[in-house]
Amino acid sequence: MQEVTLSNGVKMPVIGFGVYQIPAGGPAYEATLAALKAGHRLIDTAAAYFNEEDVGRAVRRSGIPREDIFVTSKL
Repeated sequence: MQEVTLSNGVKMPVIGFGVYQIPAGGPAYEATLAALKAGHRLIDTAAAYFNEEDVGRAVRRSGIPREDIFVTSKL
């Protein structure tokens, strides 16, 4: 997995999983959880997608330490 080193020394994946147009209420949760289980550690979402709650639930239930997952969001 290709990574970039941030100014604070943390390594962040350069390729993430985007949840644009994945409906809330189940599909976004399932897709995000599957992406995390497949090895993705960068999830890209936005308030305008209306599925951030599902993304958060998947992150919490994935069993992966939160400090190992990047979640990017837009206003």
